[in-house]
Amino acid sequence: MFGIVRPCTHRLTDGLKTEWMAHLCGLCLALRADHGQFARVVTNYDGLIVSVLTEAQTGVTEAGRRTAGPCALRAMRTAPVARGEGARLAATVSLVLASAKVRDHVADRDGLLARRPVAAAARRVARSWDKAGARTGRDLGFDTAVLVDAVDRQTGIEALAGPGTSLLTVTEPTETATAAAFAHTAVLAGRPGNAAPLAEAGRLFGRLAHLLDAVEDQAADATTGAWNPLTATGTSREEARRLADDALHGIRLALRDAEFADDKLAHVLLAHELRTSIDRAFGTTRCSHGAHGAGQGPVPGNPYGGGAPGPYGAQNPYGGNPYGGGNPYGGGPMGPGGPMGPGGLPPQFGGGAPQAPKPRGFLAGCAMFTWLFCTCQICCAKEYEGPWSRKKREGCCRDCDCGNGDCCGGCDCCCPCDGC
Repeated sequence: MFGIVRPCTHRLTDGLKTEWMAHLCGLCLALRADHGQFARVVTNYDGLIVSVLTEAQTGVTEAGRRTAGPCALRAMRTAPVARGEGARLAATVSLVLASAKVRDHVADRDGLLARRPVAAAARRVARSWDKAGARTGRDLGFDTAVLVDAVDRQTGIEALAGPGTSLLTVTEPTETATAAAFAHTAVLAGRPGNAAPLAEAGRLFGRLAHLLDAVEDQAADATTGAWNPLTATGTSREEARRLADDALHGIRLALRDAEFADDKLAHVLLAHELRTSIDRAFGTTRCSHGAHGAGQGPVPGNPYGGGAPGPYGAQNPYGGNPYGGGNPYGGGPMGPGGPMGPGGLPPQFGGGAPQAPKPRGFLAGCAMFTWLFCTCQICCAKEYEGPWSRKKREGCCRDCDCGNGDCCGGCDCCCPCDGC
């Protein structure tokens, strides 16, 4: 589920873009240095936040940077990259959580992992990652058992969850894991007073990551019959949006209680890019703080856009047309969601609801990641298919029109943004 903070680099100033890439490359190289080349496949955007938070508390130091050699993802250019305990902690957390994800795929018999020889090989990889992560964690004074325990408890909680179960009961293990990782950055930075507020920020970040993953996957999970927290607990999207907005507000408040040497990048990622992640997941285009879902913009499930106030109020997903956006037949049998399918064609002639692509198994995903990595699509493509989830992703250096590059644009309703 981790990868919700995917900032378009055109929204970052040149300095912040360089810093963000330094932490991303630093995480990747820390994985290689401590755990070997293959471990680099677990590099993810959210993992680097641990490195960013550590450096935000200590400030950028000469020892915290080194010049890395040419890399295909940087168009074969050298670049300054982050190094040190923050990058190593980020690598450890990413590795242990990826190991848990592999075991989950094996238990679910996904793809090639349904075959015993492949599943046995995947288990060996997961065990080696667990041991390697625990070893590096001990060097940093971080007990990775809290991460492993949280992931192990997740399966039992999901098995018992049903209609009426609080959604926060399901997100608790993720909250516990991210809280521990965020809090330990204060220990590495020598700022013990920051441990409590950063633990709170981490707890809410974990909640938000779990919520947004559930929202983005709900339609695909319904098609494939996979377990989804919102569907299983009967939580509405409006309630999920309220919880997401509250979590973001809590993260901002927690960050204000912590002391930083230079928090510009951390502020952009955790205050502004998280807002963008929420809007992207729920299909809105503006901050809904205080309105919880009243933002304007396209609504998931409405192929004709809309979301503007209509005769049914601000929550009318079809805008001003009570029959469904620009389609006078809306949800009728001839509409995209009806039994005749897109374009009004019956299923035997190619109609019916489009099927979500089935996620790849672990090894197939690794092969696709290698292909995307070597062809620079992860960095440069405007859009590419996630190697494991097969969800649409955006290249971190894609060419896009982001409008105003000011990180504080339109955010006066959410936070004062002092120092931006």
